Amino acid sequence: MLVQQDNLTPNLKSSSLPRTIHPNRFSPSKSLDFSTWVSQNLYKIATVAILIATVAAVFFLRNIGDSATFFCFQSEIQQLETIHFPQISYDSIVPITDNTTPYSRFRSDQWIVVSVSDYPSDSLKKLLNIKGWQLLAVGNSKTPTDWSLKGTIFLSLEDQAKLGFRVVDYLPYDSYVRKTVGYLFAIQHGAKKIFDADDRGEVIDDNISKHFDVELVGENAKKEIILQYSHENPNRTVVNPYIHFGQRSVWPRGLPLENVGEIEHEEYYNEVFGGNQFIQQGISNGLPDVDSVFYFTRKQNLEPFDIRFDGHAPKVAFPQGIMVPVNSFNTIFHYSAFSSLMLPVSISSMASDVLRGYWAQRILWEIGGFVVVYPPTVHRNDTIESYPFAEEKDLHVNVGRLIKFLVSWKTDKHNLFEKILELSYAMAKEGFWSEKDVKFTAAWIQDLIAVGYLQPRLMALELHRPKGGINHGDRKDFVPQKLPSVYLGVEETSTVNYEIGNLVRWRKNFGNVVLIMFSSGPVERTALEWRLLYGRIFKSVIILSDKKNPELMVEEGHLDHLYKQFPRLFDRFASAEGFLFLQDNTVLNYWNLVQADKTKLWITDKVSRSWSTVPFDGNKDWYGKQAEMIKKVVSSMPVHLQVSYKDHTKNHDSTLTVCSSEVFYIPRRLVVDFIDLVNLVGDLDIHQKVAIPLFFVAMDSPQNFDSVFNTMVFKRKPASNTSLSFYSPEAPAVHPLRVSNEQEFIKLIRAMAAGDPLLLDVV
Repeated sequence: MLVQQDNLTPNLKSSSLPRTIHPNRFSPSKSLDFSTWVSQNLYKIATVAILIATVAAVFFLRNIGDSATFFCFQSEIQQLETIHFPQISYDSIVPITDNTTPYSRFRSDQWIVVSVSDYPSDSLKKLLNIKGWQLLAVGNSKTPTDWSLKGTIFLSLEDQAKLGFRVVDYLPYDSYVRKTVGYLFAIQHGAKKIFDADDRGEVIDDNISKHFDVELVGENAKKEIILQYSHENPNRTVVNPYIHFGQRSVWPRGLPLENVGEIEHEEYYNEVFGGNQFIQQGISNGLPDVDSVFYFTRKQNLEPFDIRFDGHAPKVAFPQGIMVPVNSFNTIFHYSAFSSLMLPVSISSMASDVLRGYWAQRILWEIGGFVVVYPPTVHRNDTIESYPFAEEKDLHVNVGRLIKFLVSWKTDKHNLFEKILELSYAMAKEGFWSEKDVKFTAAWIQDLIAVGYLQPRLMALELHRPKGGINHGDRKDFVPQKLPSVYLGVEETSTVNYEIGNLVRWRKNFGNVVLIMFSSGPVERTALEWRLLYGRIFKSVIILSDKKNPELMVEEGHLDHLYKQFPRLFDRFASAEGFLFLQDNTVLNYWNLVQADKTKLWITDKVSRSWSTVPFDGNKDWYGKQAEMIKKVVSSMPVHLQVSYKDHTKNHDSTLTVCSSEVFYIPRRLVVDFIDLVNLVGDLDIHQKVAIPLFFVAMDSPQNFDSVFNTMVFKRKPASNTSLSFYSPEAPAVHPLRVSNEQEFIKLIRAMAAGDPLLLDVV
């Protein structure tokens, strides 16, 4: 909030000066005109002005604490302060034993550590189902005093204060960074692996070992080779791992914003032997770890994110010299990496675990370790809570500079703990955190030693060539999937190229329109392809077919009466501004629909082969029976619908309007009328080809229909349904074109690339 300040500059007014000269003066009087006074006191005025400006600037900047400006200003001031290097007497550190909790004799190799601020969530309770892992909940000042969950070890603020850890003196009372106490408690009670988690994530299949490499040594360890990012480009210091797992336009919290636009997949990978992946970062489906910039700019409404990653992509390692964002809610730390678990306390809470992650990677390199990122390991629900940008300011201001600093940092210390303290001190001098974290690091190291942690052996650090690679000259190929990703829908920068600019424009136009698609072909071969094609443009792609397929999120529906399912889909997307229906035998050239009015109805009423009038004679044939049912519906219509239908239907007593209904659009303003008409039909066996034109003419005059589909390519019986000879990228839609397998889809995409060149990246 900007605080309006009083005008601190005095308003100098000219005043008449006394002209009387006192006879008792010892020297001649000086001229007292204003210009002379200013010239003689200029240095005083300048000094006072600078002082006032400085005070005003500090006051102003402190009152906009949620901006990056004050942080930059403050960090520069901190650099001028003297930061003292802590001295640790390693030989005099007294062991700390648990004498205050009921768990003093309890030991476990595997721990799950979470921070809790509310009563146990359903997700937290599910963590208890994971066999072989002890759940430890760390409380803070927000945690209910009667918090309890059977099978869980809970450390309240009072419990933490009695443990005797030095770090407690530095921890804020109301923050998740109090998990630092939990890490020490777990190490004190025999931890060899710690799963850093939160109470919102649910481990997929309740099995940590299924997703992570829990065993790195011993008989149960997996002796396998892992793909590794190439370090051929020495200027690349950070990578967005989401690209590897199929989501190019999503980025993790902690990725420097200047790297967000780097969306190309790896040209090739190297390989590394497994065994030293002491930090293992999992990917989250649903709501992945994203920053407030992504959350606010990519969310166009209040519907929760449900982002999916490729669960079949191989895990990927990061060599020395290349970093990746690491968080505190889906990460395994092995014993060798325990010294880097400390969560810093002098920076904003949403930045603490990310800065910890980069700091930890630099420490990891000293012992020959590396980070591996794994396919989806947990699912987190988006609770549609605001992401406070102010709590991330330390990320967006400094993280890019921090990564460069860490990659270039060197030390001549010969002990890991000394290296850690040296690094913490150097980071404080550079303004990445304050002297408080230097003291906190010293307390952390002493507590680690006091609970019996043994520091791992140091390894040679080689940042400028691949470390631990296998035949690093060999190149391994892996092309990531490009899953439906609609998050490029907001303009990235003013320098986006022409193709990205078009994609942004189409996404902005249709980003709140739901596509309802009926698939008559084999959905196991086409469902993902259709979502890949249209999911880039539309708010959501709903696929219906004669047979349901839950794995592919294909819902059951029958084309003859599909319109009867529309009301429930309308309710599902209550904030959508319109619904576009498409059969899979028709291809939509969405780039030619931008000019269409989304408040009007769109249909093929001017396409003679699609929309026609059929005479009937009584109810002797199918058309006659359909017409009889239409009469029943019309007779029960509300006045506005019935009048509209009769005014715009010629000979409605002897003719029947039929539309093949391959493609049509219903705007939000007419959804209620559409639902009312469906309810009027009820159990009547009115075919969709008859119901849709009935509904459209009843809802509005054909003169008001948008003409966007008037020029579509429509053929009755082409030589082949899969022939692309009559496809035109200049038409709004093309019918019929049927895709039944991946090869046909690739051919179609290449043809459509004439209108959307970025489609070539899809195949």
